[in-house]
Amino acid sequence: MRPSLCIIVPVLDEAQTLAQRLQALQRFRQRGARVVVVDGGSQDDTLDIARAHADLALLAPRGRASQMNAGAAACPADVLLFLHADTELPDNADALVRRATLGPFAWGRFDVRIASDRPLLRMVTVMMNCRSRWTGIATGDQALFVRHDRFRQVGGFPDLSLMEDVAISKVLKRHGPPACLTERVITSARRWERHGIWRTILLMWRLRAAYFLGADPEQLAIRYGYHPR
Repeated sequence: MRPSLCIIVPVLDEAQTLAQRLQALQRFRQRGARVVVVDGGSQDDTLDIARAHADLALLAPRGRASQMNAGAAACPADVLLFLHADTELPDNADALVRRATLGPFAWGRFDVRIASDRPLLRMVTVMMNCRSRWTGIATGDQALFVRHDRFRQVGGFPDLSLMEDVAISKVLKRHGPPACLTERVITSARRWERHGIWRTILLMWRLRAAYFLGADPEQLAIRYGYHPR
């Protein structure tokens, strides 16, 4: 039977925390959702862990866009939800997504909270959610979801090294606004802590500004050596 929801998780070298993250998704599997993990060529035990804790684990060329497209092709559910490996869904995420996509919305995202008590990161959280609501653009950290028919209609994620979330949001907006769910996903602070909070904020602003001014995402990735994981 065709599942109503497929949760697609792109991964790369996530063995340290992946079992715990996938265990948190078991409640959705028990309620009928499928979990598909797509590995981009990990050098650790990520793929073996995924096989033990997901409905399907497969390999795809490295890159979130490529991996998420492969996961979507392997799981033709009614609704696709794309989840970063370091992001946690609210307990009733499946019901929230179902309610939104059975209504007027073909796609949407959650509000996000960064898992940190640092005041600066709390401010980043507020800015991310407000910007997304004002612009109708979802980021990967917000667990973007989309009806399968609309995903196929727009051709999936553009094959970009970065900004694939922004790119598909811009295309989806042409067909209708997103459902901006106020319930929050919780995403790890590791990106900001690893590279420095201000440095990461400034880098993201520069990347987004350059992209919206027409810069080639491939060249941006090369210029800044940017890798989101």
